[in-house]
Amino acid sequence: MSKSIGLAHIIRHDDGSATGVWGVHALHSAFQPIFAFQSGRLLVTAFEGLIRPFRGADAVPPGMFFAVVDSAERLQVETLTRTLHLLNAATFVPKAASIFINFDPSVFLDRSISEHALRDMRQVLNETGIDPRRIVCEVTEKPASEEALFDFVRALKANGLRIAVDDFGSAESDIKRIRDIKPDIVKFDAHWISRLMESGAGFALLKEMVANFEEKGIRTVFEGLEESWQLQLAERSGASMVQGFVLAMPEIVPADFSHFEPAALEAAGKQQGSPAVAGDAGPLAGSAPRTGRSFGKRTS
Repeated sequence: MSKSIGLAHIIRHDDGSATGVWGVHALHSAFQPIFAFQSGRLLVTAFEGLIRPFRGADAVPPGMFFAVVDSAERLQVETLTRTLHLLNAATFVPKAASIFINFDPSVFLDRSISEHALRDMRQVLNETGIDPRRIVCEVTEKPASEEALFDFVRALKANGLRIAVDDFGSAESDIKRIRDIKPDIVKFDAHWISRLMESGAGFALLKEMVANFEEKGIRTVFEGLEESWQLQLAERSGASMVQGFVLAMPEIVPADFSHFEPAALEAAGKQQGSPAVAGDAGPLAGSAPRTGRSFGKRTS
């Protein structure tokens, strides 16, 4: 089997972590927990893979790194970052957690490109033993063409991967496009939901949109939450999941996520006097003991 583009730029380390190399940059994986509201508690159900570039000892903002990547190399870099996240997730992320991975549909303008990228991804999934059903592919609504976007999404689904539409509520959002894509999850744009939360009318609209998605079997994520009042309103809105600095910062691997493992969560639940395992957020579900906060509905 030929070596994938992503694996060709990977360095494996003795601590089990992997880093990527692209030009003068070293690329590291960071993972941020995603929490679900279940039975009046916040429970960890997934982690999102985020790229953290460095030039020597200096951190480089991800946007700045991608801005200097030549357009002809963008597909290779996209493949490298996904490969990196999957390798590191296999080692450090709890085995039952879903893994959110970002895809840029604008680089998949041709079906042959999509097929090649997915072959690479299958190779990495086979190597790591990660079940494709754990993978949630985050795609934006900013494609060069809708036809290319829809073809790409169909290819992802055909490979057993789940779909999340990212940044819903931004300027490119289109509710009809959401209906056509039929995603499993919609992630609401952080700036948009923050503005809506600032007024009663805006919050009512937000709550209605969440309800409409949930009725169609589409789960919702409010991301970029930074204040506790936003978290409280997210719960009142009916959102399925939440993500943001108010709950947990992204951590660069190697990192210890063992406090999210079922045994640790069960122990934490016993200490807090309530069950640590819950509901349909997935097989991994438990509170995040290190936050030191108690959010959401109070239970007797």
